[in-house]
Amino acid sequence: MRDRLFIIIAGSVVGLLAVILVLQGNPANMGFCIACFIRDIAGGLGLHRAGVVQYLRPEIIGLVLGAFVTALYVREFKATGGSSPVLRFALGMLMMAGALIFLGCPLRMVLRMAGGDWNAFVALPGYVLGVWLGTLFLRRGFTLGRSQEQAPVNGYAGPSIAVVLLILLLAAPAFIFFSEEGPGSMFAPLTLTLGAGLIVGILAQRTRLCTMGAIRDLILFKDYHLFLGFAAIFVVALIGNLFTGQFIPGFAEQPVAHLDGVWNFSGMTVVGLAAVLAGGCPMRQLILTGEGQSDALITVLGMGGGAAFMHNFGLAGSPAGVAPAGQWIVIISLVILFIIGAANIKMPAKNKSKERAKAS
Repeated sequence: MRDRLFIIIAGSVVGLLAVILVLQGNPANMGFCIACFIRDIAGGLGLHRAGVVQYLRPEIIGLVLGAFVTALYVREFKATGGSSPVLRFALGMLMMAGALIFLGCPLRMVLRMAGGDWNAFVALPGYVLGVWLGTLFLRRGFTLGRSQEQAPVNGYAGPSIAVVLLILLLAAPAFIFFSEEGPGSMFAPLTLTLGAGLIVGILAQRTRLCTMGAIRDLILFKDYHLFLGFAAIFVVALIGNLFTGQFIPGFAEQPVAHLDGVWNFSGMTVVGLAAVLAGGCPMRQLILTGEGQSDALITVLGMGGGAAFMHNFGLAGSPAGVAPAGQWIVIISLVILFIIGAANIKMPAKNKSKERAKAS
């Protein structure tokens, strides 16, 4: 009972902070968006040149450092990795590709729903479908292999990158790019954004908050523990938006969103399936990075690479919709995900013995 109450509180805090961040300057319905913020960081580092989405988002820095400090404190920090790093990088790229077709990660999908964006309600079944497809692979024995314990320096890599990003944000050297217009130019004060990231990092580390895990556990185990956090984010953000006048229902003219329902749905299907195969949604990958898992760090770096790829080649969605090339990316991403899933199914020991018996 205490664990359930704690995850409800954690989800409620995330929803409340998201509303506050928007009130204080973050883009509408984007108090927290892991994919959008990693994309902005990639732009800030010059990995893509989409001028309207370039900024070193402190929320991402705070999430990693909050999880890192907490994991150290509770002695859950452990340097591990080495589990199919190339495939994890690819899964990060594909996860980002789907998110940038929809224009948001699963967390932003929930926040868009709470802001009255009906397009996000179209995307939600797509996300559920993607997670469900992922569970089919899990049931058949999908695995990327077991992570191995590594030298501590590997675990400190992710938090160290977060510290470097914070230094670059504060120093603002000439080789860092900051948007002068568009979503990248909209942000709440540094102390608030960094503090919010730290708080959410701490809470997510302790509760294992994960949007993909919430749906996966319902499907596989009928366990709604993580779903309570998922629901709390929506309910509190909805109440906050209603109270502050930020709830604007409808499909049209939603902030940083488009009306292409098929691609909202299918983009999030890609995200859901990639998240299951990678072992966590975008936010969960950041938390695992803070806990010392280099596999998660590689997935996050893959997301950054995916953002650069999508924007450098004009494949990302926009308020005008999804270009034909972006639509093909969704289809290609789904094919690649099915290949990764099928190629990494390990036959259970019982089935192997049956096969050997048949052969003999």
